[in-house]
Amino acid sequence: MRLDLSSHITLDRVPKKYYKPENDFEEYNLARYEKLPVAIFEEANSASVRVAKDIVNEMMLKQQKGDHFVLGISGGASPLPVYDELVRLHREQNVSFRNLVVFNTYEFYPVMDFSFSNLQMLKDVLLDQIDMNPENIFSPDATTEKDLIAENCEAFEEDLKDKGGLDYLLLGLGSKGNVGFNMPGSSLHSQTRLVMLDGDSRTDIAHNFGSLDKVPVSAITMGLSDMMNAKKITLVAWSEQKAESIKDIVEGPVSDMVPGSILQTHPETKVYVDLSAASELTRISRPWLVTNCEWTSKLIRRAIVWLCGVVNKPILKLTNKDYNDNGLSELITLYGSAYNVNIKIFNDLQHTITGWPGGKPDADDTYRPERAKPYPKKVIIFSPHPDDDVISMGGTFQRLVNQGHEVHVAYQTSGNIAVGDEEVIRYISVLNSMRKKFNPENRGLLEKYDSIRHYLMHEKTREDIDTPDILFIKGRIRREEARSADRYVGLSQENVHFLDLPFYETGKIKKNPITEKDMMIVKDFIETIKPHQIYVAGDLADPHGTHKVCLDAILGAVDLVKEDDWFKDCRIWMYRGAWMEWEIDHIEMAVPLSPEELRQKRNAILKHQSQMESAPFLGDDERLFWQRSEERNRATADTYCQLGLASYEAIEAFVEYIPVQ
Repeated sequence: MRLDLSSHITLDRVPKKYYKPENDFEEYNLARYEKLPVAIFEEANSASVRVAKDIVNEMMLKQQKGDHFVLGISGGASPLPVYDELVRLHREQNVSFRNLVVFNTYEFYPVMDFSFSNLQMLKDVLLDQIDMNPENIFSPDATTEKDLIAENCEAFEEDLKDKGGLDYLLLGLGSKGNVGFNMPGSSLHSQTRLVMLDGDSRTDIAHNFGSLDKVPVSAITMGLSDMMNAKKITLVAWSEQKAESIKDIVEGPVSDMVPGSILQTHPETKVYVDLSAASELTRISRPWLVTNCEWTSKLIRRAIVWLCGVVNKPILKLTNKDYNDNGLSELITLYGSAYNVNIKIFNDLQHTITGWPGGKPDADDTYRPERAKPYPKKVIIFSPHPDDDVISMGGTFQRLVNQGHEVHVAYQTSGNIAVGDEEVIRYISVLNSMRKKFNPENRGLLEKYDSIRHYLMHEKTREDIDTPDILFIKGRIRREEARSADRYVGLSQENVHFLDLPFYETGKIKKNPITEKDMMIVKDFIETIKPHQIYVAGDLADPHGTHKVCLDAILGAVDLVKEDDWFKDCRIWMYRGAWMEWEIDHIEMAVPLSPEELRQKRNAILKHQSQMESAPFLGDDERLFWQRSEERNRATADTYCQLGLASYEAIEAFVEYIPVQ
């Protein structure tokens, strides 16, 4: 049983020679643009095992000499798998951390409730799980008086000096290339200090506090100068969200606008990334600039799209000189002329476009992304939250229904925590008005109304989680909004399914890990439909992680049924949600939308009224979901147009998932 198959999606698109070279010569050649040593792994867990082993080896050398091992650690999501591995080594291999001294590299300020502090998070995931001496934990004080902050920072630095400085510093990477809370503009000579958090930084950590309004406005962070005094530094980063920052840090100039770039000046720094985080590095994104390529159709398409951008021409206007001047002469050698390459890629892109996402009946499907038969098809659209279906593929959804396919929508989670308290008050007030009108003697319903309303308006604090009754109401609000959108699309109500996967139902921002139970719910549902098409959210950039867990549940279920006879006639299409779009070289099916279809998609999204301005988790993008969706779909259409293909109002894009063997 495999519950992490989403981490394998990138592997089919990146030949191993680009990130695991056979010898040092190839390594130097591939990494010629990289100013820091980078270790690229297929997924985060294997990289984290390597980092944890490195930390333990360094600690053991100190332990053998009877010395302390001084380790700097940070919060955030990136170091978590490293901490998990360190805890595992302690429990299963009896690794002792008795000589460990820890310095927390940053702390939020002010923190009224210590359970929300960065130090408490580090204790929960690592420090309280190993046998280190609690007296050897040093951290900025999140509760110090405002007029004592400077003294607190000086005391923290004095403790660091007394311990002889950091032997090893483990850093995660922020969304703006920051390390710790040394944000763009930080002095490269900065020391421990109080910094104000900008909107993006506060949004990045909002999931730790429940909502944005609960996030502290500042933090105390170890400065870049203190970090650079560490004897050894390891930077870890995972996922596509970090790809641009990794490129800037590793291949860009040293600049205070990219604080992590200062690591280029440290002699003992190494960067560990997974393939997704490495995706913008030259050797992965544009390998033709550093080596002889294994030219696949997708890589050729990527190269030509890149070349069009460099020379500002559509595909069919590219010349031999354009190829030769920009490192793509190999393609001229392979295909004989620019014209031959241009026609191939133009046709490849043209063949991705279809107005029949379920396949066009009785048509020649040789060059169509979907097969003509069977028709009509049985289709499942999986939606992680109750609105991802219409946000991400609302136009395609409408086409599938209108073109006569048997469409089923399966909402994987209730989405209950993404409903504001004011929405609950509004709905229960309507319900109470109905009680007064139609059933005034119902004392039980009145008492329930009074209890919920009083709790939300007078008792609930920023730290409290919702009661089961409130979570039920919030879940039903999302459910009925989804039904409303589905009715608008024309979907039969018996084809609307709510799976309520257990991992999500914690009532908190932090969810439980995916389990076999989640996967089996999905598997059983798939087997009841036996679909010819499955649409899934492949948007791993979702900052709250729910999309990845939902995708893993589906892919794990598919892994169990992929040998069944009925599955041989099933295809899986991945869409992306509100956070980013597929790059054009990956797109395998592009569904164009007319202006009217785009308006209909917007109307379906607007049925989810609780997710408009008042939604707690809109992320760091100020646009509403319908605005993000439209602009993303228009941008995809514009890209096709700029490459010389037909001009559409908007395009929804899909990539086929081939089950891992």
